[in-house]
Amino acid sequence: MEITQLLLNAQSIDATARKRSEESLKQFQDQNLPGFLLSLSGELANDEKPVDSRKLAGLVLKNTLDAKEQHRKNELAQRWLSLDDSVKSQVKACLLQTLSSLVLDARSTASQVIAKLAGIELPQKHWPELIGVLLSNIHQLQPHVKQATLETLGYLCEEVSPEVVDQDQVNKILTAVVQGMNASEGNNDVRLAATRALYNALGFAQANFSNNMERDYIMRVVCEATLSPEVKIRQAAFECLVAISSTYYDKLAPYMQDIFNITAKAVREDEEPVALQAIEFWSSICDEEIDILDDYGSDFTADSDIPCFYFIKQALPALVPMLLETLLKQEEDQDQDEGAWNIAMAGGTCLGLVARTVGDDIIPLVMPFMEGNISKSDWRQREAATYAFGSIMEGPSPEKLASIVNVALTFMLTALMKDPSNHVKDTTAWTLGRIFEFMHGSTMETPVITRENCQQILTVLLQSMKDVPNVAEKACGALYFLAQGYEDVGSASPLIPFFQDIIQALLTVTHREDAGESRLRTAAYESLNEVVRCSTEETAPTVLQLVPVLMTELHQSLEAQKLTSDEREKQNELQGLLCGCLQVLIQKLGSAESTKYMFMQYTDQMMDLFLRVFACRNATVHGEAMLAIGSLAYVSGPNFVKYMQGFYPYLELGLQNFEDYQVCAISVGVVGDVCRVIEDKILPFCDGIMTHLLKDLSSNLLHRSVKPPIFSCFGDIALAIGENFEKYLIYAMPMLQSAAELSSHAALADDEMLEYTNQLRSGILEAYAGILQGFKNSPKAQLLTPYAPHILHFLDSLHNEKDMDDMVMKTAVGVLGDLADTLGASAGLLIKQSVSSNDFLEECLSSDDLLIKESADWAKKAITRAISG
Repeated sequence: MEITQLLLNAQSIDATARKRSEESLKQFQDQNLPGFLLSLSGELANDEKPVDSRKLAGLVLKNTLDAKEQHRKNELAQRWLSLDDSVKSQVKACLLQTLSSLVLDARSTASQVIAKLAGIELPQKHWPELIGVLLSNIHQLQPHVKQATLETLGYLCEEVSPEVVDQDQVNKILTAVVQGMNASEGNNDVRLAATRALYNALGFAQANFSNNMERDYIMRVVCEATLSPEVKIRQAAFECLVAISSTYYDKLAPYMQDIFNITAKAVREDEEPVALQAIEFWSSICDEEIDILDDYGSDFTADSDIPCFYFIKQALPALVPMLLETLLKQEEDQDQDEGAWNIAMAGGTCLGLVARTVGDDIIPLVMPFMEGNISKSDWRQREAATYAFGSIMEGPSPEKLASIVNVALTFMLTALMKDPSNHVKDTTAWTLGRIFEFMHGSTMETPVITRENCQQILTVLLQSMKDVPNVAEKACGALYFLAQGYEDVGSASPLIPFFQDIIQALLTVTHREDAGESRLRTAAYESLNEVVRCSTEETAPTVLQLVPVLMTELHQSLEAQKLTSDEREKQNELQGLLCGCLQVLIQKLGSAESTKYMFMQYTDQMMDLFLRVFACRNATVHGEAMLAIGSLAYVSGPNFVKYMQGFYPYLELGLQNFEDYQVCAISVGVVGDVCRVIEDKILPFCDGIMTHLLKDLSSNLLHRSVKPPIFSCFGDIALAIGENFEKYLIYAMPMLQSAAELSSHAALADDEMLEYTNQLRSGILEAYAGILQGFKNSPKAQLLTPYAPHILHFLDSLHNEKDMDDMVMKTAVGVLGDLADTLGASAGLLIKQSVSSNDFLEECLSSDDLLIKESADWAKKAITRAISG
């Protein structure tokens, strides 16, 4: 069957025809990849063919070049690069030809495929003529060719990293894009494609933004585009401004007055998609300034890369009134829709960020609005006043807010009970939650919540939990923060007399028919967990009564038969919540002497329930049950060994779960928990566990974040089984060595990479520490001697890189001590000869961090003993 018919059948409503043609396409691809790619690109380029088959041809082509998972992406790239040059040239020619097709869908698909190919070829220095060919297209008179070319350049900038394209070509791309955006460009499709392309090309424009004339020109064109008659162009132009605000914050000063004027006009008068982006610009400036102020406090010394320009502070008198106006633009049904996002919500979010940026300065600007609207007859005004108040709770100093909150609190509690509007009640409950989160706790100088008003607050919150789901959910959230604020007060907690009522009210919420709406059930369990976590000795008997109640509920949910997929999803959610809640109970009751004995009577049944939960194929539930078992192991201590036989098969499944890597990471953590409590009783299971861990490490499929915990798990196992770790050394040590080399010479392009590298180093060091300590005082300790130079070399390279965080530093100096402590004279001599080890030790001894200093003191003694011994 010819390719056109196959592609059309693959979109047929008849499932059998669809399946058959999908299989035929797959077979064609497997048996003759070059022929397959040529057929697809030919189909896409052929204006005689139906639009649907062309579009799918392009999508299938794109999927042969690209995938979400990095390892698969690399495989597909290699597969393309190894094809015959003549095949590649024909495919590329067809794609470039498609850019001049009159059919929009075909052009747009071709743009995406060209960009994917550019992402594979340009870094390899292949297809050098591509950008030139695209730029020559821009000078064509036909608008549709210009539009498709600009779209392609935009996608290309998204796919390719800036260092792959030389500055001369970058300048030409930017010139073409900015000219396409110009008001003199008569075609709106071209202007829109150019504006969207600029958004993707901003990362390439470092040099251009450093040049005053070029930057002025780009900024002028972007600002003009925000005034285009076409709504989509205005929206895309504001999206460019938002991206510029975070990428080039330090270059914005000359333009801020103009930007304020155009954003204010858009927020007040333009259509919602445009107004939202205009507000987003100010939120983005807040994010930048909050980050700078967090990093450097108020002293901008030479080490701050970017000074703070205090744009928000300067704009305050005009910015805050503009944001307060947006709060009055609520939608009738915004409380019901979880994903709702509108001008009022964006404005309130931005106001909250402004409060965090400028602190106390926002209070006098917001209070008149609140006081003027809080008692108005129109619900919109009351809701906006309440929302404004809740938004500024984080940022200003509690002392400045306390007197206002004291007055507002009684008012809010009355509104939550009596206001006729659902919207107002919803926002009031949210605002109370914000007050309890930021204005309540043992550190508060002047407490807002006192013994006197606590009873009234509780009465209102428990009553509001019976309200409609969205209001009840916010009331649960407020109770969460109320309980959290009493975490450190012990028997002085004013919640004690109401504890039974609080627990009962929360359980009742979890059983509501409508608890599935507005995240209500989840909020009730989260609140229950927090109330239990922060509870005191006096309420322990009530907490203990919760255990059989929740176990019964979990048991009932496991018994449910023949569920629809919708019911199964709800059941999974409930099981996850119940496991999470039981975990909190295990930690609370199992760690207190007064309740531990009573609690331990439930552990057998509980373990049975958790093991039954594993039979449900759901990642979230698995993760929650695993975490609960980890806590149960910690509380059970050495007795946990009796559960290992039944638990081990599920632990294995967790360690093999590459798809849901969080479950894999949790399972690795649980191995560590179990090792710490049952120690060498883990031995019968070690072969299996080590096999899976080593497999995990050498897999490209597993998310990188799981690898550091696996290394530290080696340390836990070695500590638990001591010299029995001998048989794993030949596998574990080379893995640690190659990871150590990788992590000491990581190219740290960004903060995220540095953070990951430090996690990896921590994991490796914890492994070395556990292995060294595990072999201490064993006749087999000398088996580690050959590895000592490698470990020292790793420590040296860390010291020389100078980018360790405190955690890595503390563990590293500990490992230096462990080497000397376990291996004695042979290691002592090596350390003595290493200049950088001695420098590193001195550096740690004079550290301000007490934990690093303590670790270093111990290491110094161990080294001295080793050398003199």
